[in-house]
Amino acid sequence: MFESLRRARLQREGLSCGKVRRKHQDGDLVDELRTHPAATALVYLLFFTGIGLLMKVAAAAVPGTIQPQLTAYLCAAAVGGALVIHLRVALREDVADNTELALVLGTLLLQFLASVGMIDFAYQKGWTGALPILALPHALGPMVLSVALGRKIGLFGAIYSSLLGAIIFMSVNVVTYLACSALIGFLVVLFTNRVRRRNRLLMAGLYIGAVAAAFSLIMHHAAGAVEPAALGRVMGIPLLVGILTGLAVGGAMPMIESLFGVTTEVTWLEQADLNHPLMRRLSIEAPGTYHHSLIVANIAEAAAEAVGANAAMTRVCAYFHDIGKLTKPEYFIENMDPANNPHEDLTARMSALILIAHVKDGVDLAIKHKLNCSIIDVIEQHHGTTLAWYFYKRALDQKAEMIRLVEQGKSKEDDVPQVTEDVFRYPGPKPQFKEAAIISLADAIESASRSLEKPNPARVEALVDEIVQSRMVDGQLDECDLTIAELARVKASFIKTLLSMMHSRVKYQKASETQAATSIIGPRDMAASAQPQVHDGRTVAMESPYITSSETPPSERKKRAPRKPPASAA
Repeated sequence: MFESLRRARLQREGLSCGKVRRKHQDGDLVDELRTHPAATALVYLLFFTGIGLLMKVAAAAVPGTIQPQLTAYLCAAAVGGALVIHLRVALREDVADNTELALVLGTLLLQFLASVGMIDFAYQKGWTGALPILALPHALGPMVLSVALGRKIGLFGAIYSSLLGAIIFMSVNVVTYLACSALIGFLVVLFTNRVRRRNRLLMAGLYIGAVAAAFSLIMHHAAGAVEPAALGRVMGIPLLVGILTGLAVGGAMPMIESLFGVTTEVTWLEQADLNHPLMRRLSIEAPGTYHHSLIVANIAEAAAEAVGANAAMTRVCAYFHDIGKLTKPEYFIENMDPANNPHEDLTARMSALILIAHVKDGVDLAIKHKLNCSIIDVIEQHHGTTLAWYFYKRALDQKAEMIRLVEQGKSKEDDVPQVTEDVFRYPGPKPQFKEAAIISLADAIESASRSLEKPNPARVEALVDEIVQSRMVDGQLDECDLTIAELARVKASFIKTLLSMMHSRVKYQKASETQAATSIIGPRDMAASAQPQVHDGRTVAMESPYITSSETPPSERKKRAPRKPPASAA
């Protein structure tokens, strides 16, 4: 309230426009709940309470089963303790906040709840043997977690859905349940690697259903309970459950992403559409920046692939990393008119402020257009806290010139400007994750590569080494998780991609030159002169890249007989 009153007063005095710049992650309460230990404890408490209730409901769903005793709850608590330790020790970075923790534990509870409903339905229909177990949606939790959070979390879901499920469904054959759940859960993680299209989830469900159907047939045949009349049910139900699981996960994924703030590769590829309003504006209002963003995306995506980072996310974030330049596109060199440099009429400090402001302007536009939070993070971090060196050096030169004038008595000491690095540094923060660091390096390297004259492998490699080394010395990579080995692979990828983009081509002869040569020496003589000549056993290549046959040395060439005039000349 007090801030709004202060802003209104400044607006009345003409010192403020009254507008407020949008900020990334304004909700302090939400951010606090994401990492607060009390919220974490509440999530675990709700999960274990749900497990206890499901144990009672599952026992009631099977006729003739007594309610679980204290030992059963102690066993569930022991497995739950192992789950917590596993998350805290091995998966701390993969499950970074309470939102992702709620997704993981909530997905397991959802699978158990669906399994309780299915097992109740199975016993009401009189299914016997291993069929009630194989009809359970064992693939649901591992599939959701593998697609949403990665294969490592998918394996975590497969392990603990098997262990906790065996305790919840103690009324069925525990050994059979463990075998079926582990087999299907681990195969789901195998089949959902790099899901880039939603139909891949349907195909994964189909494959899982086929495996479950075959395993059901083998289990019933081993038990001697296969009847020809029940063969369709024994194989058809597990197959149908697998297909329905794939369909359900594919349909629910957009809602899960929106609710828990995660982004799958499918969604990243959908957001890579260059017809987005901001990208269309960039192509029209700032074509140089648009082209720069496309090149950075290609360079960064290849580097992300080299170190196992999220390549689809890297490409999309690189597309949007410079959208802040839409505010004043003519002040950036890639969009600047060579005949009109607007920085010539500005002080070095004002020029630096305009350039640095494109980061905040980009965040403002990204929030206005509701872009993904990871894109906003990259916009904030792609310059880190680097120094706008050109204008800083220009400010130092101007200060030195003013000091010289003061010494000569031509100016006053009050006219000497104060130059500090803080004014010429970007606000940051520094890159916090691999994809942001890769885009930051690719942005600097692509811009610097434009100044290379006659690029060759040695010059490109020296440029990449110099920029990466300067960023490391400046501490710009201190807060991301790129290792030295990964950084070496990133540099090698940058060099390879830049060289492929800057390769030279064969110098083709112009059509006008070809016609002139033909009219002077004739087409047959021209073809002969374009052939490589052999001197002292060595072939000398001529300019034409098309004719490669050899020719005898000039010393052995016979003199051509003079052409007789045609009869009509008489």
